[in-house]
Amino acid sequence: MQIESLAISAVKILTPKRFGDARGFFSETYNKAQFVENGLDLDFIQDNHSMSQPVGVLRGLHFQTPPFAQDKLVRVVKGRIFDVAVDIRHGSPSFGQWVGAEISAEAWNQILVPVGFAHGFVTLEPDTEVIYKVTAPYAPEHDKGLAWDDPAVGVDWPLNGVSPTLSDKDTKHPLLADLPAYFSV
Repeated sequence: MQIESLAISAVKILTPKRFGDARGFFSETYNKAQFVENGLDLDFIQDNHSMSQPVGVLRGLHFQTPPFAQDKLVRVVKGRIFDVAVDIRHGSPSFGQWVGAEISAEAWNQILVPVGFAHGFVTLEPDTEVIYKVTAPYAPEHDKGLAWDDPAVGVDWPLNGVSPTLSDKDTKHPLLADLPAYFSV
């Protein structure tokens, strides 16, 4: 597995090896021992799967607060997304900054979003399916968010002039300036 850090080094792109022949392919998308060897000692306890029909579905920016904060390992099994992580760790040199990467079934890459980051994505192809592992269970009372369009954060979503399709919940998240200090370094 190839592992590379993004501009905020806590966020990683992982690309598993694929072995193909006339039948198709095989890929080991997660191996705990290999993660630990690379300093990523995470205990994933739940897998989630989402499907978004139209292009421009924007999910996020989401996070859970302690003690249910989640590391996320995100991959796309059909289609393409632009995935974003925003550092919301008070005291971090990259606090309020974001990184993004295109994650796709074709590229077979994944993104690791650690605890202390708000996470979201926008679909770039119709009928996109995303699978992600998390290190804590869903806890509604700890489910929080950050405004996807906070001008102080300035995420450059590749919407190409199209208005995103959002859940009602995702239209109501606060700005970074209004978020309590849920995480610190």
